[in-house]
Amino acid sequence: MKAIQREYLQSAIFGFNDALVSTTGVIVGVSTGTNNKQVVILAGVVTILVEALSMGAGQYLSSKSVHQLDKADSFRVPAISGVIMFFAYFIAGLVPLLPIFLFPVEHSRVVAIIGALTGLLLLGYIKGKIVKVSPFKSALEIFIIGGIATIIGVVVGNILAV
Repeated sequence: MKAIQREYLQSAIFGFNDALVSTTGVIVGVSTGTNNKQVVILAGVVTILVEALSMGAGQYLSSKSVHQLDKADSFRVPAISGVIMFFAYFIAGLVPLLPIFLFPVEHSRVVAIIGALTGLLLLGYIKGKIVKVSPFKSALEIFIIGGIATIIGVVVGNILAV
C-alpha cells in the first residue's frame, strides 16, 4: 500500500510541477514573442491538452512497465497513476492560461508568472508537509527550479519575437 501511495504522490507532484513550469514557459514565451491573444490562447490550450494526455499516457506506460518487471502486473495502479498525472497536469496548466483570457496580453504575462510561481511555492510547501521535510525548503526548491524555466521562456520569446 505504501508503494502505491508513493507512486500516486509522484504522479501528482510531477504533473502539477511540469504543467506549472512548461505551460507557463510556453504561454509566457509565446506571449512575449507575439501580442496576439488568440495565438497565445491556442498555444496554451494545445500545450495543456497534448501534454496532459502525453504525460498521463507516459505515466501509465512507465508504471505498467515497472509493475510488469516486478511481476505485479496490475492494470489498476498504473491506470490510476496515469489519470492522476493527466488531471494534475490539466488543472495546473490552467493556472498560467486563465490570465490570458482575463487580461490584456501585456498584463497577463505578469499575472501568469505570479500565478505559476505561487503555485510552485504552494506545491513545494504541500510536498514538504506530506513527505515530512522542511516545507519552506521544499517550497523554495520547487520555486527556484520552476522560476529558471519560466525565465528561459521569457528570454526565448524575446529573442525569437515575431
